[in-house]
Amino acid sequence: MSFATWLGFAISAVIIALSPGSGAVLSMSHGLSYGVKKASATVLGLQLGLLLVLFIAGAGVGSLLLASEVAFNIVKTVGALYLIYLGVAQWRAKVQEGADIGVAGRAELPSVRRRVLTGFLTNATNPKGIIFMVAVLPQFITQGEPVLPQLLILAVTMVAIDMTVMHGYALLASTMQGYFRDVRAMRVQNRVFGGLLMAVGTALFFVKRGHA
Repeated sequence: MSFATWLGFAISAVIIALSPGSGAVLSMSHGLSYGVKKASATVLGLQLGLLLVLFIAGAGVGSLLLASEVAFNIVKTVGALYLIYLGVAQWRAKVQEGADIGVAGRAELPSVRRRVLTGFLTNATNPKGIIFMVAVLPQFITQGEPVLPQLLILAVTMVAIDMTVMHGYALLASTMQGYFRDVRAMRVQNRVFGGLLMAVGTALFFVKRGHA
């Protein structure tokens, strides 16, 4: 793989990471609710899901998935329903009184395992990610050279970029915690991000095969 090829992929990865999507919404939601440090578990889960999608596409399974309307619709439906489920859960999330930690209200903190799993499933069940990888990834694979080393280079590059951007989203949201220090504001926050997740999930139902 030449440097020019790698650079082209890196630029594409930056654009993908910066594009608003379910991962960005989730990172901002958890950054605002729990702070950047605790949102890191969510970001880790997002990267594990991203790696799964990348290697599925790299192994050719993604092409087979896109070729089968039934398989594609199953993945799409599961991903859409999961995001809607997350949105409903966020919308209905309980806000506890938290005078003991110096704020009027605080969100219940899920376990590290729950945050990692939430991030993982958010990316792993995203059909738009699979479509993009299948459509774009082959353009950066040099024919005649071993595929696995190239996939590893692309995977490390994409994860490094996406992890940085998702932490940036979480950090940006966490700076607004001071504006959400009472129970009512926390409820508004939950409903805004819950509504966004439900909207993203609903939009996935309209994703078609062959279109990123």
